[in-house]
Formats: sequence, structure tokens, C-alpha cells
Amino acid sequence: MFDESDVAVYDSRRPPEAPELHTRPTTERRWVKWTLIGIAVAFMLLVLVLPLVLVFVEAFKKGVDVYFKSFSDRSAIAAIQLTLLVAVIAVPMNLVFGVAAAWCVAKYEFKGKAFLTTLIDLPFSISPVVSGMVYVLLFGAQSLIGPWLKAHDIEIVFAVPGIVLATMFVTFPFIARELVPLMQAQGNVDEEAAISLGATGWQTFWRVTLPNIKWGLLYGVLLCNARAMGEFGAVSVLSGHIRGKTNTMPLHIEILYNEYNFAGAFAVASLLAMLALVTLLLKTLLEFRFGAELAGTRRH
Repeated sequence: MFDESDVAVYDSRRPPEAPELHTRPTTERRWVKWTLIGIAVAFMLLVLVLPLVLVFVEAFKKGVDVYFKSFSDRSAIAAIQLTLLVAVIAVPMNLVFGVAAAWCVAKYEFKGKAFLTTLIDLPFSISPVVSGMVYVLLFGAQSLIGPWLKAHDIEIVFAVPGIVLATMFVTFPFIARELVPLMQAQGNVDEEAAISLGATGWQTFWRVTLPNIKWGLLYGVLLCNARAMGEFGAVSVLSGHIRGKTNTMPLHIEILYNEYNFAGAFAVASLLAMLALVTLLLKTLLEFRFGAELAGTRRH
């Protein structure tokens, strides 16, 4: 029978209770923590917040009428329209290529997988100006196919197609890089279950894979769109700076600034800044949802 001596023996065999741990993750003094926080905040205020505030101050320096008048110029309207057009073309194209590349890297094992991953990251390691020069060498008048393009009245360099190609190149990694770790964390269990139940490939993608990656996909599209509208280096090489035709908003800002039209330059710059702030807000909202979904995936 069970008696008190058994309890005593059981208690004597129990391991000693672990001492309570301090909740502080570090051992530095409090003043060290606040000093580091102060340095980080001061750096962000100086490098990020202050320039952004100065853009809006300079934009409205001569009054609201001058500010809105800057957008009535034909060159400004053409630059805004071209920027939106390039984003509307480049982002969906990169969405398709990014999903396909992420699917290939995350769902399959094959020879050359590491090389494909390196190619996806290539635009991050190459200067945008260099990428623009590459397209000039490929499609310019002195290239191998340049005479053929000219004979068939196909314009790529110093035209909208070249700007779209350059924008697609520099923004390609954003969507793929957001989706690859998400797909790898989710694994293939859901897709295998759907296929075992008789679903086709397209049904599996639309009803299983796409809902699982939708927040990461939106996050990547948002970053891709922000970079597409703000790209300067590659577009500057390929555009030819034709005013009213091949100038995007960043190039139009440069021209206005070089002409000492500071009010117009900062007005257009403030529009880009507002687009960036909207992007930041949407990015923050998606991070909460995307982070919660990714954490749930890892727990399962």
C-alpha cells in the first residue's frame, strides 16, 4: 500500500527546483541600453526623418498654389503617367516570374538549384547603372541585333520597352525572395494531400498554394512596386532623358533640380515620398499578418 514513507522517498528523489531566472535578456547596465537606443533614434531622425520632412517643407515653401501648379506641367504629367505605366507592366511580369522561380526553388530538388538561386539574387549585387549599360549593349544601335531592330522599326533603347526591361531586372528578386522562405517553411504536405485527393496541378495551385502564400505575395508585390516607381540608375541609362517621353518621375526631378526649379523638383519628390509613406504603411500592416501566418506555419 501507498503510505507517507513513499512520499518521503519520492520527495527525496525529486530534482531540486531550478532557481528563478532574471527576465532581462542582457547583463548590460540600464544606461548602456538607453544610450544605444538614443544613438539609433538620433541616427534615424538625422538620416531618414529629417530629409523626408525637408522635402515637404521645400515643396510647400512657395505656397500651395505653386505646389499644385508644378503638376500641371505637361512634362510632369507625362513623367507621372510613364512611371505608373512602367510599374503596371513590370510588377505583374515579376509577379509571374517570381512565383514560378520561388515554386521551382522551394518545391523541387534538381541540379543547378544553387545556381538558379544565385541568379535570382544577381540584381542585388549589380549596380543598376551597369544593368542599364548591359541592355544598351544588347539592344543598342551598335549591338549585334541593333541593325535588325532598326530595320523593323523596333525601339527598345531610349524608349518605353527599354525602361520596362531595366525596371523588371532591378525589381525581379523582391517577390521571389519573399516567397522562397515561406514556401520552404510550409513544405509540400498540403499540395501532396490535394493531389492524393484527385486535384489537378492548377487546382492545387489556385486552391492550396496561392491561399497559403497570399500575404507573402502581397508583401513582395508591394516592395517590387515601390522599387519600380523609384528606380533611377538603370532607367537613367536607357531612357535617353527625352523630356515628356522617356522621363520617369525620378528623372524628371533631376531635370527640374538641375534647372534650379526647386519648387517643382521638391513637389514631384514629395509625391514620390507620399507614395513611399503609403507603401510603408501597407508594408507594416502586411508584416503583422504575414508574420502571424509564418509563425503559425512554423508551429505546425
